[in-house]
Amino acid sequence: MKVLVTGAHGQLGHDVVSALHRAGTVPVAPAREELDFMRPATIARTIEAYRPDCIINCAAWTAVDRAESEADTAFAVNRDAAGSLAEAASRAGSRLLHVSTDFVFNGRQSRPYTETDAPDPLGVYGRSKLAGEQAVAAALPGAIILRTAWVYGVHGHNFVKTMLRLAKQGKALRVVDDQFGSPTWSADIAAVILQLVAVNASGLFHYTSAGRTSWHGFAEAILDEAAAAGFELKTTAVEPIPTAAWPAAAARPACSVLDTGKIEHLLALAIPDWRDSLANMLKELRTCADCL
Repeated sequence: MKVLVTGAHGQLGHDVVSALHRAGTVPVAPAREELDFMRPATIARTIEAYRPDCIINCAAWTAVDRAESEADTAFAVNRDAAGSLAEAASRAGSRLLHVSTDFVFNGRQSRPYTETDAPDPLGVYGRSKLAGEQAVAAALPGAIILRTAWVYGVHGHNFVKTMLRLAKQGKALRVVDDQFGSPTWSADIAAVILQLVAVNASGLFHYTSAGRTSWHGFAEAILDEAAAAGFELKTTAVEPIPTAAWPAAAARPACSVLDTGKIEHLLALAIPDWRDSLANMLKELRTCADCL
């Protein structure tokens, strides 16, 4: 099977490419010069040239705060390019898996969000990603749309690596304790993506690690698990603060825990606890000389 991965050099894309290689598939991973989401003509041209059996779309504009002042760019990437990719996939007869986000919800719900709950994004990023979901579904009704949340990985920029860098430098850490979600390792998401493709799934799914925590709880766990993995840290405590004490351009969902029952049932999936995956990621990060 010929698989094309967009955003292959990003955090999730890197792990998807690695998972495909381990599964015996050498993916097509176009460089930005070849496939640029800001240049729509490159999307159609690239998909037509390769005519892949399956496209895994890991590319996105994820600068949540910058999106508030750069809405045109956020929508161009997250909505327009995603829609163009789905249209090109339809013409080429390709399947498509499109990655989305918990930010399509407002976070005011007391229970985990299911796939049937009505989206209500709080900011430009969430609105652009929701519009991308809608554009993909309209152009290619059989596409897979996979929402995930609080993503971190060995490669790329993320919260885990930021906390580690600051702790290694001895910086004071102040992290909000009134926003809740499920930290999710990109390597786990990549494995689930391959399973969804393998079973010819279609439609909307939620996937995160099991369990929930606050950003403050996540930060504390990072320091604890990093110390256990052998990282030398100068900072060992995290001060909890309310969201109001950490102003940002974009509003965040207060609780965006996703219900994963649908994907668990489909794939007979045993989802790892978020803290177990964090420990495994940090062990892998510890062996990567230039990843931090």
